[in-house]
Amino acid sequence: MSDQVTVRYWAGARRAAGRDSELISARTLGELLTELSQRAELESVLAASSFLVDGVAATPGTTLEPGQIVDVLPPFAGG
Repeated sequence: MSDQVTVRYWAGARRAAGRDSELISARTLGELLTELSQRAELESVLAASSFLVDGVAATPGTTLEPGQIVDVLPPFAGG
């Protein structure tokens, strides 16, 4: 579908999702998160993650355009 965005998972989010990335249809980041949160293995990871859309920090109200890249960044350990 042409209205899809690429979701890329990093670190713990990658482990929870069981993949590096996937294509998903969503009009806002909030809509995307609602869909992804239906997966039990991702729900808690998403609650603690931050999100970038094409490299820019995003909030649930951020509008998504077809072809954009959404990065799911869970908290990283270390210093």
